This record gives sequence, C-alpha cells and structure tokens, in this order.
Amino acid sequence: MGYLGGMHPLGIPPAQLSDEALLHELANLHETRHDTLRHGSEDALTNHSRRTDELEREYLRRFPDREVSSARLRN
Repeated sequence: MGYLGGMHPLGIPPAQLSDEALLHELANLHETRHDTLRHGSEDALTNHSRRTDELEREYLRRFPDREVSSARLRN
C-alpha cells in the first residue's frame, strides 16, 4: 500500500471497508464536522477533510447509480 505496515495514516483504506463500515464512517464524519471546524486544530480539520473526501469518493465509486432526489438538486 505504500504506508507503514500497510496501514493508511487516517485509518483503514476506504476500498477495504465493507459497505456497512463505509456508511458508518461517513455518518460519523458528517456528525462531527461542525465541532471539528469550530474547535479542532488545523491538523485535525485537514485530516477530517481529507478522510471525508476519501470516503465520499469511495462511496460514489461504489454507488454510481445511487438515487438522486430532484428536490436536492441546485441550479
């Protein structure tokens, strides 16, 4: 993997997570975003943003045909 001991610096590589674990991690990150933004260090916010991006990209890769609500679209 290129990381020390094969471990990703921010946790398990997203591609190795089960669908359930991926959704759980995404939910946790979304729940903690506001507190991290307001009270986390710069490094914590950077890591939070990076991990969120990695997991969201993996979600979109796995579920390219996910249902998109027309009510959620913005012009």
